[in-house]
Amino acid sequence: MAPPPVKYCVLSFPTPEILLVTLNRPKQLNCISAEGNEELDNVWQWLDAEPKLCVGILTGTGRAFCAGADLKEWNQANASGKQRKMPSSGFGGLSRRRGRKPVIAAVNGICFGGGCEMAINSDMVFASSSATFSLPEVKRGVVAIAGALPRIARVVGKQRAMEMALTGRVLKAEEAREWGLVNRVVEGDVVAECIAVAKEIAGNSPDAVIVSREGVNLAWEGLGADAATEKLIAESYQKLLQGENIHEGVKAFVEKRKPVWKASKL
Repeated sequence: MAPPPVKYCVLSFPTPEILLVTLNRPKQLNCISAEGNEELDNVWQWLDAEPKLCVGILTGTGRAFCAGADLKEWNQANASGKQRKMPSSGFGGLSRRRGRKPVIAAVNGICFGGGCEMAINSDMVFASSSATFSLPEVKRGVVAIAGALPRIARVVGKQRAMEMALTGRVLKAEEAREWGLVNRVVEGDVVAECIAVAKEIAGNSPDAVIVSREGVNLAWEGLGADAATEKLIAESYQKLLQGENIHEGVKAFVEKRKPVWKASKL
């Protein structure tokens, strides 16, 4: 299946299993418009539907990962009385995305507002040492309403979440890592680091990756450990048991060889 048409980002494939999405509005610090939100929603849906792909990476061109919403467009919408639309998956199709396959944020620079909301809901976050994070909405009279507020509380705790949401102050990459928002701070090429991790993920059973991710997300959504485990076993795990990859993985281990995975049908 061909990828969806894009004009606000660039799609590339570091390996046949990895989709790299690069926001490409450097003069606008990769701010995302309403149309851009729909475009990215289509891209992530395509990632989930394309059998060959296992993992996605999101980054930005220039000195910003994403500085948030296109405020010029927002101002024009306010002046005309039109309401800005956003997909159910949230800002950039990512801030409220559930999805099937993991997405890694390669934060190469400024990560503000909606950009930070996307990072908060990404499966992993790798940051350049020069990257900065902020939810500055309160400084503009608006609210980080694309899903970040309840999620950031779970990531960094109530008090730190309140500090981010109520002051709008900027966190440097190392502080964001200390708070638990960032997995790793990278001195060199943050995209290369993400590709290396994505290759690790893509080398595993695609079925097991999807089901393992679902198990973590069930807890993320507030289910207790027992309830989440029961739901995972009753639903996603049963589908995994019916697939070929679980048998291939065990057989390959016994035969002391590298497994040959099939595209996931989950």
